[in-house]
Amino acid sequence: MKHKRLSKAMAYIAITASALIMIVPFLTALMNSLKTYKEYTAVPPKWIPDVFQWSNYTKVLELGNFGHYTLNSVLVAVLSVAGSLISCSMVGYAFARMKFPLKQALFVMVLGTMMIPPVVIIIPHFIIFNKLHLLDTLTPLWVIEWLAQPFGIFLMRQAFMSIPKEYEESAKMEGCNPFQIYLRIFIPMARPTLATLAIFTFMGKWNEIMAPVIYLTSNEKFTLPIGILSLGGQWVGNEQLMVAAALLSLIPILLVFMVAEKYFVQNHASSGIK
Repeated sequence: MKHKRLSKAMAYIAITASALIMIVPFLTALMNSLKTYKEYTAVPPKWIPDVFQWSNYTKVLELGNFGHYTLNSVLVAVLSVAGSLISCSMVGYAFARMKFPLKQALFVMVLGTMMIPPVVIIIPHFIIFNKLHLLDTLTPLWVIEWLAQPFGIFLMRQAFMSIPKEYEESAKMEGCNPFQIYLRIFIPMARPTLATLAIFTFMGKWNEIMAPVIYLTSNEKFTLPIGILSLGGQWVGNEQLMVAAALLSLIPILLVFMVAEKYFVQNHASSGIK
């Protein structure tokens, strides 16, 4: 009994220590965002400001096109999440439940594309979007997600394969066609996996820097990450404002995770049970 209590106590200590290590950079950034420029550049570093400069956040919102950049990022992220959920769930359902020639070979090919480094496909994508006259638009940033990405396909296929066949057979007896089975039976039962895919897609698109830098040239088309970087010149002598802007950009990710957290945790719990 004592051994179990000691093991449990050690586990809690390890988890607490890990949490503290992970939260220190965030707290450091938060303190830096609330400093004056003199405190921000002080040597040795001044960890806690004498007076919290909450006005730094209002200055960020008033400076430049911060709101416009945010709207661009929201548009890209929402369209990307919608495209990922629709396309990946459909393709995943086909690989999990439908029968067609060369199904296994095609699935192996899909998994094989996950091994291709993203930097390798930048030039082909750029040429395609240039031929389609889509450069300097937001379309290249989200349209790829409507073509079903391999990770999402794999995730949804595994979720659909874990659903008992009895549900599908019962639906067929009731006269449902494959699309009705997918929409009315499989999609509701795969909500935890859909929430997980939505979180990963939203985070990836919200924080994406490489694609916007390549495809966008007009300032009004910038998404939030590169918009913040583009405003760096206006913040010379006020670099603490850039830290505040970076923290503000985290709020949508936190909101999305809080909304989908229940399903996200449920997905991991059910995966462990399986």
